[in-house]
Amino acid sequence: MIDEVIKTDIEGVFIIQPKVFGDSRGYFMESYSMRDFNEQVADINFVQDNESMSTYGVMRGLHFQRPPYAQSKLVRCVKGKVIDVAVDIRKGSPTYGKHVAVELSEDNHRQFFIPQGFAHGFAVLSNEAIFQYKCDNFYHPEVDGGICITDQTLGIDWKIPLSEALLSEKDKKHPLLADFDSPFIYNK
Repeated sequence: MIDEVIKTDIEGVFIIQPKVFGDSRGYFMESYSMRDFNEQVADINFVQDNESMSTYGVMRGLHFQRPPYAQSKLVRCVKGKVIDVAVDIRKGSPTYGKHVAVELSEDNHRQFFIPQGFAHGFAVLSNEAIFQYKCDNFYHPEVDGGICITDQTLGIDWKIPLSEALLSEKDKKHPLLADFDSPFIYNK
């Protein structure tokens, strides 16, 4: 059950606050309902769930899959805390190169919906974080793409010193936004 769908400064990117029922035993929440999501957020058919575990300072991203295997994602942090970011990489978009950042944690239970045409990444702010996400297309490594997660021109506050950031070798090689030729075209 969705309590609130929060619009962001970028059309189509939403923060979702589920309704959480708590008592002395703990809490219960409906983390996903296809019916509610399709009615209140976007008509999406999620086909794959993923999970990662990371420690403080790990930065993953900014990732996407090229068409025709582009992915929309519904992400959440079930343990710990992350700063999660979506960057608009749709050519011709009025918000091209702009981003939305949201803190996701085991305490706030928030979820973040990132549509196709956006690069996605996160940084771990807690000692450890377990991160889960749904995708509307299967993983296709041959169309993996990314832009540099530490690109200063994006103006992202990752909430950790970049000197403490832990990146994969793959993520260190992504181009800056200025050197990037996006495969996505903005459609009104």
